[in-house]
Amino acid sequence: MARSKAARAKIADRKAPPAPAWPRFEVVASLHRPSAGGVLELIWRERRISRAEIARRTGLSRSTVSEVVEGLLGSRLVAEVGDGPSEGGRRPVVLQFQDDAYGILGIDVGAAHVAAALVDLRGQVLAWEYRPHPVRTDPTGTSSLMVELSESCLKRWKLGLDRLAGIGVAVPSPVDPRDSDRVSDVVMPDWKGQSVGGALRERFRVPVFVDNDANLGALAERWWGAGRDVDDFVYVKVATGVGAGLIVRKEIYRGATGVAGEIGHLAIDPKGEPCVCGLRGCLATRVGARALIARATALLDDYPDSTLTGREVTITAIEDAALAGDPLALHVVDEAAEYLGIAVAGMLNLVNPGRVIIGGGLSRLGELLLSRLRRSISSRTLVSSIAPTEIVASELGPRTVALGAATLVLQNALADLRHFRTAAAGS
Repeated sequence: MARSKAARAKIADRKAPPAPAWPRFEVVASLHRPSAGGVLELIWRERRISRAEIARRTGLSRSTVSEVVEGLLGSRLVAEVGDGPSEGGRRPVVLQFQDDAYGILGIDVGAAHVAAALVDLRGQVLAWEYRPHPVRTDPTGTSSLMVELSESCLKRWKLGLDRLAGIGVAVPSPVDPRDSDRVSDVVMPDWKGQSVGGALRERFRVPVFVDNDANLGALAERWWGAGRDVDDFVYVKVATGVGAGLIVRKEIYRGATGVAGEIGHLAIDPKGEPCVCGLRGCLATRVGARALIARATALLDDYPDSTLTGREVTITAIEDAALAGDPLALHVVDEAAEYLGIAVAGMLNLVNPGRVIIGGGLSRLGELLLSRLRRSISSRTLVSSIAPTEIVASELGPRTVALGAATLVLQNALADLRHFRTAAAGS
């Protein structure tokens, strides 16, 4: 039976999803100009600057700068904070970027944990939540936990949900830029067909960006950590698995399909243990957390006086024992550094970065690990590729990846505010 026009309209209305609650600065008309992102990024970088100086630095006309700035003032992102020094005429009004105008959530989804950080627009962590979880085998529970930890962070925030600019999610898997909401079926088979950010979008109605965890660790180091002064570097994350984020000419290099930097799946021993990826003898089977725990456990009989004897062997226990000089733990670290050095040496010969930054759990060993790693690398690289390369530990600690996930949102916002609407419309 044919339905009336009114009935069809009612059905269409019922099926349509609710309109996203975009951050308020999205609706300021002047912020849709292509120049708006560039002006905002300049103010963010300088923190305090006048309209006249913006015009000089960007080459935009004063009228265009004034129009964009008026929109930014209405968005809360920028405020007028008094007069600056005179250069012969009227004293210029100084603009200041407002770091606390909006918040960003960065979520670190590891192989065995979920963590969430709420940060301001200067990368300062305002709230932090962490929970162990079997991520690889429980996509539904992981999605629920991402929402739960996000809500917990937001409850401790003085501003409301309408001041949440977006959410970044880091995952322990290659991410294809053409379909960033999906993880690799090979690395995480239980996630096949699952959306990484779907539950977050549905709950919070803000843009959600997804990328590989090592890539986002590298991004955090580039903006806030040991990579701030280097245009080309490699960030190596050693955790449950092993991965690398490549920064080339100040930008993340992802490769054609998002698998650049997957050093955890380099074949160190083709006849070695099977890896989750289906190959054998991958670096992750020698250096990942589970591999190090298994190796330490297997060596307990050879080191009866080790402090690891008679207790649960965890990666943290191995690190603590190594820092205390335990021979068994130091032996495990020596082996890990040797294998890791094989992979890093290959990257140095191929990419020739200015710095290698070691992150993840093992980075807390500092020089204990780095000195051994440098020895392993130096015996496998061309003199010209290793000589100028620094091998250092991350400066950002266990929150690096979550901070990088939030930074991904910030980077997109500062470059082009309109990108928020584009990203969500295509999600």
